[in-house]
Amino acid sequence: MITVKNLVKKYADFKALDGLSFEVNENEIFGLLGPNGAGKTTLIHILATLLKPTEGGAIVNGFDVLHNATKVRQSIGVVFQAPSSDDILTGYENLKIHALLYGIPRKLREKRISEVLELVGLEDRKNDQVKKYSGGMRRRLEIARGLLHHPKVFFLDEPTLGLDPKSRETMWKYIKKMVREEKVTIILTTHYMEEADMLCDRIGFITNGKIIALDSPSKLKQEIGGDVVKITFNDRIPLDKDFTKFDFVHKVEQKENSVIIYMEKVNSNLHMLIKDLDGVQTIEYKKPTLNDVFLKLSGDYLSGDSPEGGFMQRYAQYKKS
Repeated sequence: MITVKNLVKKYADFKALDGLSFEVNENEIFGLLGPNGAGKTTLIHILATLLKPTEGGAIVNGFDVLHNATKVRQSIGVVFQAPSSDDILTGYENLKIHALLYGIPRKLREKRISEVLELVGLEDRKNDQVKKYSGGMRRRLEIARGLLHHPKVFFLDEPTLGLDPKSRETMWKYIKKMVREEKVTIILTTHYMEEADMLCDRIGFITNGKIIALDSPSKLKQEIGGDVVKITFNDRIPLDKDFTKFDFVHKVEQKENSVIIYMEKVNSNLHMLIKDLDGVQTIEYKKPTLNDVFLKLSGDYLSGDSPEGGFMQRYAQYKKS
């Protein structure tokens, strides 16, 4: 449904996107994760034809974003971070105006408005002014608005930003329902790792304008190295203890008086790991999460340890120039 090939976006000498290439399959939810300023919103703006790339290109629903921009716009729906519904109008009035702008025929207009209102659960509040809506209701109205013209691709930029946990879970339900009933392909940006884990079929981690990892949430978590055990000692880590000698241990990291061990099958192997171990203060265990993946993948790039330097360093250099 979407093909991105060697996409570059430059601002003077600063590269917001640096040779991105990936594909998004039909009817999947594709997540874009990364630190602030990584290039996620720039990418969506290019795919939505709001920005032109410096180099490379992209195809959306079979149409080139540079040469068939009108066809691309007819194929997509967009919900950006900032609310954009008219507060004074009712939910229904907001949808009717956009139905007119989208050129939906009169015979289909009312039916389609009713369909999208039902999809997002706002039938009973359609005649209320939007200023009386909660934050979650506004986001759902904007999703309904973006679906009016039956788009093939839907961009959701931080769809649950600022919502309380209950409203966030409600939004997840409607996003899943949207994919199931409207048969759309979604590109989703978010900083909520549990949201990406819950919704996304695949995730692309973007940092410094590059995709540095791309796979399903489960496989990305597996690549961290299995179960995670943190052993904290009262004083310091014993120098004579070599945790790497066990074949079920993938990786060992040391931080102050703690050792973090990535291992297989903690339930059956932990006893071997801590046998004859003295001075232990606490032992913590958890399954890898997308948050672990995010911190691991983005940490070096943010700090400047990557060969090309971290994002903050490169951005500072760009501002000086």
